[in-house]
Amino acid sequence: MEVTTGKMKAAASSRVLLGRNQVAARRQAGSAVSLLLLSVIFILLPFPLFSQMNGEDYEARSLKVFVETLEVPLEILKQEVSFADFVSSQEEANVTVAMTEEFREGQRIIKIVFAGQKELAGKNYQSELSLPEGMEKEKQQQAIAQAIKTGLVPLAGRTPAARKLKIKLEEEVRPTAVVDPWNFWVFSLSANSFLNGEKSYSYQSFFGNFSANRVTPDWKIRLSVSGNFYRNSFEYEDLTYISQSHGYSFRGLVARSLGEHWSIGAFATLTSSTYQNIKFASRISPAIEYNIFPYSQSTKRQLRLTYSLDVGPAFYFEETIFDRTRQFLVSENLSATLELKQKWGTITTGIEGSHYFHDFSKYRIELGTDLSVRLFRGFSVNVHGSYSRIHDLISIAKAGASWEDVLLMRKQLATSYEYYFSVGVSYSWGSIFSHVVNPRFGSGSGGFSMSISY
Repeated sequence: MEVTTGKMKAAASSRVLLGRNQVAARRQAGSAVSLLLLSVIFILLPFPLFSQMNGEDYEARSLKVFVETLEVPLEILKQEVSFADFVSSQEEANVTVAMTEEFREGQRIIKIVFAGQKELAGKNYQSELSLPEGMEKEKQQQAIAQAIKTGLVPLAGRTPAARKLKIKLEEEVRPTAVVDPWNFWVFSLSANSFLNGEKSYSYQSFFGNFSANRVTPDWKIRLSVSGNFYRNSFEYEDLTYISQSHGYSFRGLVARSLGEHWSIGAFATLTSSTYQNIKFASRISPAIEYNIFPYSQSTKRQLRLTYSLDVGPAFYFEETIFDRTRQFLVSENLSATLELKQKWGTITTGIEGSHYFHDFSKYRIELGTDLSVRLFRGFSVNVHGSYSRIHDLISIAKAGASWEDVLLMRKQLATSYEYYFSVGVSYSWGSIFSHVVNPRFGSGSGGFSMSISY
């Protein structure tokens, strides 16, 4: 009994010791787990804050969209996509939209790529739109505008506008039409004068211009009328000398788009100038243009080949050096305009040439380069140079020019060449919400355009 009792006591002691050890082990394990959980919590605690900070950086204040191929009039896009702003420069945008097309089995397949940049970098989407080849132009524009709107919705979710977006399925999509009381016409009227004088000298000049432009993806119409008048008066001892000159002109362009590469159009001009000895001259110039790159890429690159045939009469104030007071002129012009646009700026270069058919020795060749380098937002350095080989001055007066005419530049003088070079800087600011919707036959904005011709 004593042995048994001792064994029982020993076993009991062993069970107590084992229980204590298990409790201690459990406490140690629990402490380790607690320590591990606290470590994980401590490590993960900054993550929500970091994610929130990234979320704030990742959220855009608004969608600024640059559409590389503006196949849809800007007015339709603005009306259809009211939650986004459409800008004219890729560097101002946080979303770019690019479109490519192909034709398969009677269908026009348009691939639309939405690429986020700046704070939306990395958010890229692609959609595909299928349209029948014979679909009306307006319906195509409406379908493309709707596809752009749909593709921008995920990106709009990263802006405060997300709280105001409502998505619903309509059984029938109503077409969007632009109601423009001006029918896309833009008019401009300007006039200025300059008066200067002293006791023995006075100078007056007057200039006026009126223009009317209508630009759509299919048509480009540009019309302008201008006139100028200059008068100088000099007094020396008992003599008074008065010099004056004047001129006026009308210029017009009507161009029609013929797909992604071709355009046709016609220029018309009416001119009168005492400086050029032209009493009256008119010219009609049918023209055709081929762009090696698709017009849809005009925001990045253009290489336009343009041919025009110029026909019209000319009447002169004085008999010319070719013994003419009037003549009917026919000439041709061939040019190629190369323009490359990058984020750092724009470069344009080329050559242009023309000649008269009645005398092939009467020709002109012009070379030129225009470079604009953007140093920082809105500030650019501009370099322009040109050289012309001139052999077509057929309106020079036979009587020549007096020293007064030369000094006062009242008459155009015979020359075989002309050059020009300039360096300057420019700074622009203001609205970024504008688009060029039709690059055909140049911008018509008074800038320099390169050409190749012979």
